Amino acid sequence: MGTPAQYDFDTVIDRRGTWCVQWDGVADRFGVDGLLPFTISDMDFETAPEVLAALRARLDHGVLGYTDWRQDDFLSAVAHWYETRHGTGIDTGRLVYGPSVLSQLSQLLQMWTAEGEGVVVHTPTYDGFRKAVLGLGRELRGVPVGDTGALERELARADAKVLVLCSPHNPTGRVWTEAELRETAALARRHGVAVISDEIHADFVHEGRTHVPYVRVVGDGDGGEGSGGGGERWALITSASKSFNFPALTGSYGLIGDPADRAEYLRRMETAEGLASPAVLALTAHIAAYRQGAPWLDAVRAYVTGNLRMVAERLDAAFPELAWEPPQAGYLAWIDLRPLGVDDEALQRVLIEREKVAIMPGAVYGAPGFVRLNVGCARSKAEAGVAALVRGLGAVRG
Repeated sequence: MGTPAQYDFDTVIDRRGTWCVQWDGVADRFGVDGLLPFTISDMDFETAPEVLAALRARLDHGVLGYTDWRQDDFLSAVAHWYETRHGTGIDTGRLVYGPSVLSQLSQLLQMWTAEGEGVVVHTPTYDGFRKAVLGLGRELRGVPVGDTGALERELARADAKVLVLCSPHNPTGRVWTEAELRETAALARRHGVAVISDEIHADFVHEGRTHVPYVRVVGDGDGGEGSGGGGERWALITSASKSFNFPALTGSYGLIGDPADRAEYLRRMETAEGLASPAVLALTAHIAAYRQGAPWLDAVRAYVTGNLRMVAERLDAAFPELAWEPPQAGYLAWIDLRPLGVDDEALQRVLIEREKVAIMPGAVYGAPGFVRLNVGCARSKAEAGVAALVRGLGAVRG
């Protein structure tokens, strides 16, 4: 198991001028350049050295032609990761590939829903889900995280066709238990609703919690009628890019239960979308991450755990009434500010104009009164961010 001492996470890497969305694109969302950003969910760390070495070796080969993802190096690396990291065997015949998790989500929604039909999500909701669902003309229907009664009521509606499950949940960092996932699967099966489980945050679950891949709770059946899968329609979509911090390479993959659905997905991607050949560097990165990157991932997760503990200590010292606790997964601190009674717009003005920081307001995820602070960064930057937030909150409280 890797430890933070084996790697340098403290050195601040200057990302400005690298076309970086978080740093160079801050004015697009906040209207001001030069803010210290704690926004979009990528990290400021270099990816694992094993991944960088594999990428350099592939570039040294010098030929970057069309590439096939259906080869054993990739398929066996994914299977190895699920077996060693998540204790779950997978059938690599179920695997599919895509340019991104949101692209896969869009394709599956187009396959399994029609315009105007209902797509159920948990609230607060990752804004990428909202954009995908509404952009396709589907109806977005939110249910609060943990409210099983509300979930069943929405799934029972005649035109509810898909549940988009974020596992672990973004932005709250909630890790679903196996019992919760089995109950969700049973509800979806009972009401004939397909489940798309976005598990891109799965590899960043913190100590004391265990991620359960959705494929484990639906069993070994293909998912079609009479298959042993209970007739449920499901897909798991994910990528190593989030936890290993290489989203700019693009690349994602998934598991689709029903053989006919898998074939239709691949047909759409390879013909209608023209995406038969993936980015070779994305495949290279995935293989290296899953075969050699576990020590780095353990180390970066431990370092981020320290950042999150620091946030909890600073907030508790300044505003004990928040009683804030770190998330169960991820590097995003989801902070409920409602006990302080602050005005969201006033807080954002102070943070931007006086403190010169960019911190995501909860309204982006349908949750006014919250903020989302990205601490996937050097400790010094995380400390600057929480200090600015504490000062900003003090200012707007008077």
